[in-house]
Amino acid sequence: MGNRAIYPGTFDPITKGHTDIVVRAAAIFDHVIVAVAASTAKNTAFSTDERVELARQTLSEHANVEVQRFEGLLANFVRQWHANVVLRGLRAVSDFEYEFQLAGMNKHLVPEADTIFMPTRENYSYVSSSLIREIAALGGDVSEFVHPIVRDALLERFAGRQKK
Repeated sequence: MGNRAIYPGTFDPITKGHTDIVVRAAAIFDHVIVAVAASTAKNTAFSTDERVELARQTLSEHANVEVQRFEGLLANFVRQWHANVVLRGLRAVSDFEYEFQLAGMNKHLVPEADTIFMPTRENYSYVSSSLIREIAALGGDVSEFVHPIVRDALLERFAGRQKK
């Protein structure tokens, strides 16, 4: 089966920072599953199905990457897909404390999987999905930060909400 990594997140929307981590992980692991969280406390701009589809389109050229929707406990999803790695991206040192807590709890819940932290490249360290949504909602250009398919979806989503 090889090394199978799960990269969980909301991906609302998937950014070039996310895809950079996925592409780098795909070069290390035999199989990478981008796990799009369905139930979330966050108010998402896109439905789970839309987020899954945007991620699939964005990552379609990578043969060992697949995108799956997940609900509930990440530990259960990790077991269901027989993964041995949970992949987490880090943008800044400030992300580490929270991510370290999650890694500890996940190790307790699913001891057969380890968490691996992958730092975001410097040019994406300030990019977050929430900032991208805010910029797009206010009519700003997000082309530098997201795939063209995602940019178009954001333009469509926020059409009419921007100041003219």
